[in-house]
Amino acid sequence: MSFSGEVKEELARHISNARHCQIAELAAIMHFCGQYGQDERGSFTIGFQTENEAVVRKGFTLLKKTFNIETGLSLENSEMQEFLQKIGNFEEPVNGMLIKNSCCKRAFLRGAFLGVGSISDPQKGYHLEFACTDEEKAKQLQEVMGFFDIESKIIFRKKYYVVYLKEGACIVDLLNVCEAPVSLMRLENLRILKEMRNSVNRRVNCETANIAKTVNAASRQMDDIEYLEVHYGFQNLPESLQQMAEIRLEHPDMSLKELGECFDPPIGKSGVNHRLRKLSELADKLRG
Repeated sequence: MSFSGEVKEELARHISNARHCQIAELAAIMHFCGQYGQDERGSFTIGFQTENEAVVRKGFTLLKKTFNIETGLSLENSEMQEFLQKIGNFEEPVNGMLIKNSCCKRAFLRGAFLGVGSISDPQKGYHLEFACTDEEKAKQLQEVMGFFDIESKIIFRKKYYVVYLKEGACIVDLLNVCEAPVSLMRLENLRILKEMRNSVNRRVNCETANIAKTVNAASRQMDDIEYLEVHYGFQNLPESLQQMAEIRLEHPDMSLKELGECFDPPIGKSGVNHRLRKLSELADKLRG
């Protein structure tokens, strides 16, 4: 099962204790993937446009708990009108009165994710989205997430208004709001592991770059000193530069700090660097 499917399974098992939260979640499911129809006898049936069995199971569980509507039973016109009066027109955003409490907003987001939400495999990347058929519903989702300080964006893709999150921290916050602790912990563990790997890779790359820089600098210094030895002669160098040239030739792999410790008395890295730079400038002048 995909990570998105696992999240929906966890959310489907969560049943709010309060009826008003159950109604808010049911309203979200119905408005995002619910449907109803009328048969030849005038009776109504309610269903869900989804292939996810967990979502269908959760939807009918909430129908039973909130309106005592049994799976597979038809509704009379009066019963259907009473249901629609409470839940609202499926083509419109959910009535704001149903989600005025923060707990109902949580339930609403949970129902919306069950209906039209999806999340990518966190081992490959961070992406969570809601594919809405209506722009107003997308804006309502964005507004409710904003209530919990979760910043989302909307993009029109094909025939859908997609509300999406790209930041791992925002996705974690949304899973927390929707009350999916198991999925949240799994995502957090993967985030920590990925960040540790990235940190190690950055440090290794930095160390590798520093080593390469040191090796290249030492190689240039050796070339310059060997050129001076042949074309100028160490005996013509000032004593400080002559000593520097001889020590560098004897210790081609030493760092600046280690080279400085070979002097008597020892000199610092800046002093070593200054003398090596003087040798390089002299070699460049002779080449010119």
